[in-house]
Amino acid sequence: MITTEQLQSIATKLDVELAMIQAVTKIEARSSGFKNGLPVILFERHIFYRQLKKNGFNVEQLAKTYPDLINPSAGGYLGGNRENYRLTLAKQIDTKSAIESASWGLFQIMGFHWQLLGYESAIQFEKLMTKSEEMQLDAFYRFVAHKSNSKLLQAMKDKDFPVFARLYNGPAYKKNSYDLKLKEAYESYAKK
Repeated sequence: MITTEQLQSIATKLDVELAMIQAVTKIEARSSGFKNGLPVILFERHIFYRQLKKNGFNVEQLAKTYPDLINPSAGGYLGGNRENYRLTLAKQIDTKSAIESASWGLFQIMGFHWQLLGYESAIQFEKLMTKSEEMQLDAFYRFVAHKSNSKLLQAMKDKDFPVFARLYNGPAYKKNSYDLKLKEAYESYAKK
Protein backbone atom coordinates (compact mmCIF):
# COMPACT_ATOMS: atom_id res chain seq x y z
CA MET A 1 0.00 0.00 0.00
CA ILE A 2 1.34 3.40 -0.99
CA THR A 3 1.73 5.79 1.92
CA THR A 4 0.97 9.50 2.01
CA GLU A 5 4.71 10.05 2.56
CA GLN A 6 5.54 8.22 -0.69
CA LEU A 7 2.95 10.26 -2.58
CA GLN A 8 4.33 13.44 -0.99
CA SER A 9 7.83 12.50 -2.15
CA ILE A 10 6.60 12.23 -5.75
CA ALA A 11 4.61 15.45 -5.42
CA THR A 12 7.74 17.23 -4.19
CA LYS A 13 9.91 15.83 -7.01
CA LEU A 14 7.30 16.93 -9.58
CA ASP A 15 6.60 20.23 -7.81
CA VAL A 16 2.88 19.40 -7.73
CA GLU A 17 0.38 19.57 -4.86
CA LEU A 18 0.00 16.34 -2.89
CA ALA A 19 -3.80 16.57 -3.31
CA MET A 20 -3.34 16.36 -7.08
CA ILE A 21 -1.26 13.17 -6.83
CA GLN A 22 -3.81 11.71 -4.39
CA ALA A 23 -6.67 12.58 -6.76
CA VAL A 24 -4.97 10.91 -9.74
CA THR A 25 -4.31 7.83 -7.57
CA LYS A 26 -7.94 7.66 -6.49
CA ILE A 27 -9.45 8.14 -9.96
CA GLU A 28 -7.07 5.96 -11.94
CA ALA A 29 -6.77 3.02 -9.58
CA ARG A 30 -9.56 3.36 -7.07
CA SER A 31 -6.74 3.25 -4.55
CA SER A 32 -5.32 -0.21 -5.28
CA GLY A 33 -2.63 -1.47 -7.65
CA PHE A 34 -3.31 -5.14 -6.87
CA LYS A 35 -6.38 -7.32 -6.56
CA ASN A 36 -6.24 -10.90 -5.30
CA GLY A 37 -2.45 -10.81 -5.53
CA LEU A 38 -2.39 -9.77 -9.20
CA PRO A 39 -1.60 -6.34 -10.60
CA VAL A 40 -4.67 -4.37 -11.67
CA ILE A 41 -4.53 -4.25 -15.46
CA LEU A 42 -6.76 -3.51 -18.40
CA PHE A 43 -5.93 -5.47 -21.51
CA GLU A 44 -6.53 -3.44 -24.68
CA ARG A 45 -7.25 -5.68 -27.66
CA HIS A 46 -6.99 -2.80 -30.16
CA ILE A 47 -3.51 -1.98 -28.82
CA PHE A 48 -2.57 -5.68 -29.08
CA TYR A 49 -3.70 -5.55 -32.72
CA ARG A 50 -1.48 -2.50 -33.29
CA GLN A 51 1.55 -3.89 -31.43
CA LEU A 52 1.38 -7.26 -33.19
CA LYS A 53 1.16 -5.52 -36.56
CA LYS A 54 4.15 -3.35 -35.63
CA ASN A 55 6.07 -6.50 -34.68
CA GLY A 56 5.42 -8.16 -38.04
CA PHE A 57 2.49 -10.49 -37.29
CA ASN A 58 -0.36 -11.20 -39.72
CA VAL A 59 -2.96 -9.43 -37.59
CA GLU A 60 -5.84 -9.89 -40.01
CA GLN A 61 -5.61 -13.67 -39.73
CA LEU A 62 -5.00 -13.58 -35.97
CA ALA A 63 -7.96 -11.21 -35.47
CA LYS A 64 -10.26 -13.71 -37.22
CA THR A 65 -9.03 -16.50 -34.96
CA TYR A 66 -8.91 -14.50 -31.67
CA PRO A 67 -11.36 -11.55 -32.05
CA ASP A 68 -11.68 -11.11 -28.27
CA LEU A 69 -7.90 -10.66 -27.93
CA ILE A 70 -6.92 -9.05 -31.24
CA ASN A 71 -9.25 -6.51 -32.75
CA PRO A 72 -8.91 -3.12 -34.43
CA SER A 73 -11.77 -1.90 -32.17
CA ALA A 74 -11.48 -1.25 -28.45
CA GLY A 75 -13.63 -3.30 -26.11
CA GLY A 76 -14.07 -6.91 -25.06
CA TYR A 77 -13.17 -6.07 -21.46
CA LEU A 78 -13.89 -8.74 -18.85
CA GLY A 79 -12.90 -6.66 -15.80
CA GLY A 80 -11.02 -7.50 -12.64
CA ASN A 81 -8.65 -10.45 -12.58
CA ARG A 82 -10.17 -11.76 -15.80
CA GLU A 83 -8.10 -9.08 -17.54
CA ASN A 84 -4.99 -10.92 -16.27
CA TYR A 85 -6.41 -14.08 -17.84
CA ARG A 86 -6.77 -12.26 -21.19
CA LEU A 87 -3.15 -11.10 -20.83
CA THR A 88 -2.02 -14.68 -20.19
CA LEU A 89 -3.81 -15.84 -23.35
CA ALA A 90 -2.31 -12.96 -25.35
CA LYS A 91 1.19 -13.85 -24.14
CA GLN A 92 0.80 -17.24 -25.82
CA ILE A 93 0.70 -15.33 -29.12
CA ASP A 94 3.50 -12.84 -28.34
CA THR A 95 4.76 -11.94 -24.84
CA LYS A 96 6.23 -8.52 -25.64
CA SER A 97 3.20 -7.29 -27.60
CA ALA A 98 0.85 -8.60 -24.90
CA ILE A 99 2.66 -6.78 -22.06
CA GLU A 100 2.73 -3.62 -24.18
CA SER A 101 -1.04 -3.86 -24.69
CA ALA A 102 -2.09 -3.63 -21.05
CA SER A 103 -2.34 -0.65 -18.74
CA TRP A 104 -0.68 -1.47 -15.42
CA GLY A 105 -1.15 -0.84 -11.74
CA LEU A 106 -2.16 2.13 -9.66
CA PHE A 107 -1.77 4.62 -12.46
CA GLN A 108 -2.68 2.41 -15.43
CA ILE A 109 0.54 3.15 -17.35
CA MET A 110 0.46 1.48 -20.76
CA GLY A 111 3.07 -1.23 -21.24
CA PHE A 112 4.17 0.15 -24.60
CA HIS A 113 5.79 3.06 -22.71
CA TRP A 114 8.46 0.74 -21.20
CA GLN A 115 11.29 2.03 -23.38
CA LEU A 116 10.33 5.70 -23.05
CA LEU A 117 10.36 5.27 -19.27
CA GLY A 118 13.82 3.73 -19.19
CA TYR A 119 13.05 0.07 -18.57
CA GLU A 120 15.32 -2.57 -20.16
CA SER A 121 12.45 -4.51 -21.71
CA ALA A 122 8.70 -5.05 -21.64
CA ILE A 123 9.37 -8.10 -19.47
CA GLN A 124 11.33 -6.04 -16.91
CA PHE A 125 8.49 -3.48 -16.88
CA GLU A 126 5.95 -6.25 -16.17
CA LYS A 127 8.13 -7.73 -13.40
CA LEU A 128 8.35 -4.38 -11.63
CA MET A 129 4.64 -3.59 -12.06
CA THR A 130 3.91 -7.03 -10.55
CA LYS A 131 6.34 -6.49 -7.67
CA SER A 132 4.80 -3.59 -5.72
CA GLU A 133 2.75 -0.42 -5.72
CA GLU A 134 5.99 1.47 -5.08
CA MET A 135 7.24 0.30 -8.48
CA GLN A 136 3.93 1.37 -10.01
CA LEU A 137 4.30 4.79 -8.41
CA ASP A 138 7.82 5.02 -9.82
CA ALA A 139 6.45 4.28 -13.33
CA PHE A 140 3.92 7.09 -12.88
CA TYR A 141 6.69 9.45 -11.79
CA ARG A 142 8.82 8.50 -14.81
CA PHE A 143 5.83 9.00 -17.10
CA VAL A 144 4.83 12.45 -15.82
CA ALA A 145 8.45 13.64 -15.44
CA HIS A 146 9.43 12.63 -18.99
CA LYS A 147 10.10 15.66 -21.18
CA SER A 148 7.58 14.42 -23.77
CA ASN A 149 4.85 14.83 -21.13
CA SER A 150 5.65 18.41 -20.10
CA LYS A 151 2.08 19.55 -20.94
CA LEU A 152 0.69 16.82 -18.70
CA LEU A 153 2.90 17.93 -15.83
CA GLN A 154 1.95 21.57 -16.41
CA ALA A 155 -1.75 20.62 -16.34
CA MET A 156 -1.16 18.99 -12.94
CA LYS A 157 0.58 22.11 -11.65
CA ASP A 158 -2.17 24.37 -13.01
CA LYS A 159 -4.94 22.02 -11.82
CA ASP A 160 -6.27 22.08 -15.37
CA PHE A 161 -8.41 18.96 -15.02
CA PRO A 162 -9.79 18.80 -18.60
CA VAL A 163 -6.30 19.10 -20.14
CA PHE A 164 -4.86 16.54 -17.73
CA ALA A 165 -7.74 14.12 -18.39
CA ARG A 166 -7.42 14.50 -22.18
CA LEU A 167 -3.65 13.97 -22.15
CA TYR A 168 -3.74 11.10 -19.65
CA ASN A 169 -6.91 9.25 -20.70
CA GLY A 170 -7.27 10.25 -24.35
CA PRO A 171 -9.88 12.24 -26.23
CA ALA A 172 -12.79 10.11 -24.95
CA TYR A 173 -12.17 11.26 -21.35
CA LYS A 174 -15.46 13.21 -21.27
CA LYS A 175 -17.45 10.02 -21.82
CA ASN A 176 -16.23 8.82 -18.40
CA SER A 177 -16.17 12.32 -16.83
CA TYR A 178 -12.53 11.85 -15.83
CA ASP A 179 -12.00 15.60 -15.58
CA LEU A 180 -14.96 16.10 -13.23
CA LYS A 181 -14.09 13.07 -11.10
CA LEU A 182 -10.49 14.26 -10.84
CA LYS A 183 -11.55 17.79 -9.85
CA GLU A 184 -13.95 16.42 -7.22
CA ALA A 185 -11.27 14.12 -5.78
CA TYR A 186 -8.72 16.94 -5.77
CA GLU A 187 -11.09 19.26 -3.90
CA SER A 188 -11.81 16.54 -1.36
CA TYR A 189 -8.09 15.95 -0.66
CA ALA A 190 -7.22 19.68 -0.71
CA LYS A 191 -9.67 20.32 2.17
CA LYS A 192 -7.90 17.85 4.49
